[in-house]
Amino acid sequence: MATAVLMPRQGNTVESCIIASWKKSAGEEISQGDILCEIETDKAMMEVESPASGTVLALFFEAGAEVPVLTHIAVVGEPGEDIEDLRPGGASESRTAAPASQPAPADTLVSEPDVAERQIAVTTLLPAGARLAISPRARHLAEERGLDITNFRGTGPGGRIIERDIQLELTKQPPLTPLAKSMLDQGGYVIPEQGSGVRGRVMAEDLLAGPGPTDGPVSAPDAKIEAAEQVQVIPVKGIRQIIATRMLESLQTTAQLTLNTAADARTLLAYRQRLKTSSEVLGLQNVTINDLILLAVSRILPQFPQLNALFQDDTIYQYGPVHLGLAVDTPRGLMVPVIRKAQTLSLRQLAEESRRLASACLEGQITPDELSGGTFTVTNLGSLGIESFTPVLNPPQVGILGVGNINLKPIDIDDSVQFIKHIGLSLTINHQVVDGAPAARFLQALAKGLAELELLLAI
Repeated sequence: MATAVLMPRQGNTVESCIIASWKKSAGEEISQGDILCEIETDKAMMEVESPASGTVLALFFEAGAEVPVLTHIAVVGEPGEDIEDLRPGGASESRTAAPASQPAPADTLVSEPDVAERQIAVTTLLPAGARLAISPRARHLAEERGLDITNFRGTGPGGRIIERDIQLELTKQPPLTPLAKSMLDQGGYVIPEQGSGVRGRVMAEDLLAGPGPTDGPVSAPDAKIEAAEQVQVIPVKGIRQIIATRMLESLQTTAQLTLNTAADARTLLAYRQRLKTSSEVLGLQNVTINDLILLAVSRILPQFPQLNALFQDDTIYQYGPVHLGLAVDTPRGLMVPVIRKAQTLSLRQLAEESRRLASACLEGQITPDELSGGTFTVTNLGSLGIESFTPVLNPPQVGILGVGNINLKPIDIDDSVQFIKHIGLSLTINHQVVDGAPAARFLQALAKGLAELELLLAI
């Protein structure tokens, strides 16, 4: 009996995952426990194992597709089994293994002479008013490349237009400059019969407006720009698209307010210097300024339960333990692993855990559980020279602390101005559930705690 492979659920807040790559092809043998594909969310990459042994009968989605969790993504079974009942909506129709007794599927690549022969065989015109027979993938490619398929003839069953037909037609089009090709790949443009370049090469300014985002005549992004290296076109898709969507949703669904202050950093810097020169046996030499800030937040935050909270479904959940999110910059994008019960950890334990989680993010070893359940987040841009900024909330959390760099600040002491090192702090709150005064009091207490850091170690 055929077994469906589900897109696994990755925590309660993850609604869909991206298929990063397939490790097996349709028609290939697979054993239970073998890796079928790699998937990724906006936070981590995971492997999906085959739940059964047999033949990969179908892969329902292409690599790069974003698929809702618990959707069938593939089928494993015995050749010849009926799998149509397992096919999800929106699935690809060309990644299916053909039974040994049947010819290869229509979308299988064949030689060009064979294509020509089959095109000649399809000579019947569509009746007036008849619907054009075309596969979804072929239609998508044609629309993306601005190809007119009104009088097109296909080589699929019954004259159906399939993806290979579109690809063959595209090879007949005039050559394009790299910039024109990049623009065409974005959709919304049509290739003219001949370009203005050498031997009819199509330039960026030759492209015509077609179906898509552009409504008027198309001109090059800059006057007569032709060199591809001057313009890099980067589609927003995959993980970047998910992050973009989540950030926009955060701003659209919460009333975000940011408060800024600065804390006396003299004790912070002096204590950090003492740790650097301490005995290796203590294991404190690698404690960073950020670790000390995490410690201070974990000790101060329990005094302000309004900020150590989540806001979901018109309900506020205030937490006792501090599950502290730590923003980590990775090549794949921003990740926020969580330090569980940070208020119970010693400075060394907290530093070791933050270092372990950051390394796991950078190496792609982080797990979904380690990226969920945070009640408050700290993000630090001080090492990049940023004095203050506006952190964006990580819903359903209601607070996030941004940490800036350390600068000299003029302070009036006994009627004289002294320049004292201060560290920038920026707190963003969800003003729907947290008022400005409690947020200001938290920042005030945190600034005082950092100025008197050694007292916090007694808590």
